[in-house]
Amino acid sequence: MRDPNYGPALACAAVCVVRIVGDGSGQDQEADRHKGIDYARRALEVARDDPETLANGAFALACFGEDVGAMLALVDHALELNPGYARGWYISACLRLQAGQPDLAIEHAVTVRQLNPRGESAFGASFVIGAALLVIRRFEEALPNLLVAVQVHPSFSTPHQYLAACYAHLGRLREAREVVARLRTITPLVVPARSVLRDPAHRELLLSGLRLAAGEAA
Repeated sequence: MRDPNYGPALACAAVCVVRIVGDGSGQDQEADRHKGIDYARRALEVARDDPETLANGAFALACFGEDVGAMLALVDHALELNPGYARGWYISACLRLQAGQPDLAIEHAVTVRQLNPRGESAFGASFVIGAALLVIRRFEEALPNLLVAVQVHPSFSTPHQYLAACYAHLGRLREAREVVARLRTITPLVVPARSVLRDPAHRELLLSGLRLAAGEAA
């Protein structure tokens, strides 16, 4: 008999819904968002001291707009419980990026690579590093990391969005529009209505680059 209150499964389900909402593949984004929040909250209710459930549940809730500081506290607790948890450091890097702390995001992404250089999270770290470099306007340095991210995850919309914005801010509009063309095969949400970036300047830098890449008015 399946357990409807099994924390790790609930947290993983919440993360899956983050992806569905992020790439616009669901039929009802708001309903999916509420479903993901429910999964994550139920996971955290039974998480106890399981680092995986704590980190994944916190990641999902942060992506759905919950207080990022509170979610970072949960991830920090997960890493206290298991300092060698590479995915936990990856989630911490993602949330530091969301919270407007790009330098810490890069530092924690580098830790992921050190802990598990061949794991899935290490490839995800390339995206976080590239995204963090982009929001601090180090576009030339961001570009190779974002190129790695889209090669590793060719069906994931978010790295493509950052790559298109990066090309646009570099003035390389032909490449930016080629990325947008690929992005349109993945998602209708080229310029998303919501962004997980909480810093207004970081958020506008990403969205303005995407608008430019998509040929929209600034």
